[in-house]
Amino acid sequence: MTQGLETAKTSSDPTVAIAFGGGGARGLAHIHVIEALDELGIRPVVIAGSSIGAIMGAGMAAGVSGADIREHTLATVGRRKEIFNRLWSLRPASFAKAVAGGFRVGQFNLERILPAFLPDAIPKDFAALAIPLHITVTDYYGQTEHVCRSGDLHQALAASAAIPAMFMPVRIDGRVMIDGGICNPVPFDHLSGLADIVIGVDVVGGPDGDGETMPSRIDSLFGASQLMMQSIIAMKMKAHPPDILLRPEVNRFRVMDFLKAQEVLTATAGVKDQLKTALDAAFKARSRG
Repeated sequence: MTQGLETAKTSSDPTVAIAFGGGGARGLAHIHVIEALDELGIRPVVIAGSSIGAIMGAGMAAGVSGADIREHTLATVGRRKEIFNRLWSLRPASFAKAVAGGFRVGQFNLERILPAFLPDAIPKDFAALAIPLHITVTDYYGQTEHVCRSGDLHQALAASAAIPAMFMPVRIDGRVMIDGGICNPVPFDHLSGLADIVIGVDVVGGPDGDGETMPSRIDSLFGASQLMMQSIIAMKMKAHPPDILLRPEVNRFRVMDFLKAQEVLTATAGVKDQLKTALDAAFKARSRG
């Protein structure tokens, strides 16, 4: 813990809000950020999230500690056998619907699969959360961003994480919704004016390589998506930047590298101290002001 922040923190300290960005397995780096806030005794007044960031944000909003989220992650998506067991537990009816048409790309129904992997503490409705949560999804035909703040939480999480070409879209209020990261990879803009200090965590990353090797078809597809999302983040940074933007070292990991959960956590551990240092500076700056 940063000593200055530990000793200076009081009930009259600035309020904090945080936006967890999308990035698939790269978003496991969010666990360090949640642990850092836990260790500092900081409870955000509002949380925003997109895709994997929405899932991590839901855990924090439900009151699950960073340590417990870490333990749950490593025990579930970090183990091949456990992933299979949880998918198998959906049989017969739910499993058949979850993989409608067979194990083909684009056929996985995340709305049915996701609840099998969520911590039990994450409720089914937004109203049961301890901290307000804003989840971004993308209205496919409306060609616009949509923010979920109430109603069916599991449905909103599934829609926000419905990566195109991998998971089926999710219907919300009759609209076809897909991955929230398409329109808003790190939704810190939705927290503007809601707290004294706004934090954004970008785990989108970018194409990783030697600069000469031709990417595979899949790598080029997801790499192009990363480039698009980074351009969106850059434009938002020019308009309304957060007070703190964190970018863990995630480039070498692919979007579905969940079996490398421990590797992701090890490679991104430095973001915890980065956040503590940045918050210490932000708290001191506001106290001087």
